[in-house]
Parts: sequence; C-alpha cells; structure tokens
Amino acid sequence: MNLFSDAFAWLLDGVNWEGSGGLIQLTGEHLWFTALAIFFASVIAVPLGWLIGHTGRGREWAVGVSGAARALPSFGLVFLFVMLFGVLNRGPATVFVLVLLAIPPILAGAYAGLEVIDRRTIDAARAVGMTEWQILWKVEVPLGLPLLLGGLRSATLQVVATVSLAAFVNLGGLGLPIIAGIALRDYDRMLGAAILIIVLALTLDAVFALLETYAVPRGVRAARSPEPRTTSTGRRAAVAESATTT
Repeated sequence: MNLFSDAFAWLLDGVNWEGSGGLIQLTGEHLWFTALAIFFASVIAVPLGWLIGHTGRGREWAVGVSGAARALPSFGLVFLFVMLFGVLNRGPATVFVLVLLAIPPILAGAYAGLEVIDRRTIDAARAVGMTEWQILWKVEVPLGLPLLLGGLRSATLQVVATVSLAAFVNLGGLGLPIIAGIALRDYDRMLGAAILIIVLALTLDAVFALLETYAVPRGVRAARSPEPRTTSTGRRAAVAESATTT
C-alpha cells in the first residue's frame, strides 16, 4: 500500500504537472497521437466498412485482414517502421503503426453495423422508392452507428495503451515517466504514470459508452423498452378474476 500512496502523492504533486515535460504536456501529447491515429484510421476504415456492409462484397477479405492485423506485435512494429522511415521521421512512422492497429476494430464495427440490420427494413426502403445512396445515409448509417461507435471505442482503447510505446522512440506521451522511472528505479513515477494512463482510458471508454447509448435511434429504443407495469397489471387482473370465479 505504501507504493500506491507514494504513487498518488507523486500524481498530486503540482510540480510534476508544470512546465515542459510536465504531466499536462505529456497528457496532451498522448491524446494528440490518439486523436491523429483514430482520425486517419476512420477515414480509411469507415467508408470501406460501409461499402462492404452495404454491398455484401469483400466481407471474407475484411474479416481475414482484420484478424491478421489484430495479431501484429505493437512494440515490434513501432521499431520496425521507425527504422524503415528513419529516426528523423519517427513521428509519422509511429502514427502509421497506430493507424494500422486502429483500422481492424473500426472496419469491423462499420460493416457489422450495416450487416445486422434486418433485410426487411432495407427492402421496405427500396419499396418506397429510396435510392441506394438514400438507403445508406438515411437507413443503414443511423441504424449501424452504435456498432460503429463500438468499433471506435475498441480502437481508441487499444491506441491509448499503445501510444505509451511512443516514448521508446522519444516522442513524448505518458510513457515517458514510465521509461524514466525504469531507468532511475523510481517506482512511484512508474506507477503514477500507469494509473494516469488507466484513468485516461477509462474516461474515454465512458465517453464512448455514453455515445453508443444515445446513438441508438429513438424509435429503436422505444421498441426495445419493456412494459413490465402493463404486463404485471394484466397478470394480476387475470389472477384476481380467476380467484373470484372459483
């Protein structure tokens, strides 16, 4: 418990948050790399996923590529692409790796969100004269948004954890205090930075969970909501009538 109390004391020390290399700056760098990776991965994966989900073509290819990409070792990829791009281009190399890691869950969420839609809903949209473009934007995208956000949620959590590796190529982020703590055997700093990364991940997870909840269309939420009061009242009335008859 002393280690945890010392780690929280390190976190609560205002000196560690101030100036260049302070926790405010490192947290900003961590979020910046995360946002860049999710943005570029979304630009690639979301349109491709919607195309696969709408047309039904290329699903096997997407599943295979996504599964293979999930098995890639993050740490090895960072060093591999830094060596390939050159040390001076370590920033783009690291972002490229983060984008590679973020694409599979976003791609899966994008096409799965469209695939789970009842085909009768799509047929009804075509029956009323909607074009394929209108079906995609007015029917499929709104109904598939919760699963897409689920993919973004998974990708964001993975990227937040992996951004810590950027410190190994001297790019900043909350991995820097961990590396410095290893070198100096400063366990308070290491644990404090790890706790901060966990808090950051849990905060982003909660934000996406909230977005997923409100992304469900109002009509779908109404259809899913149970009516226990009506059911129980009906049952009680039936029981009372039966008892009176007997």
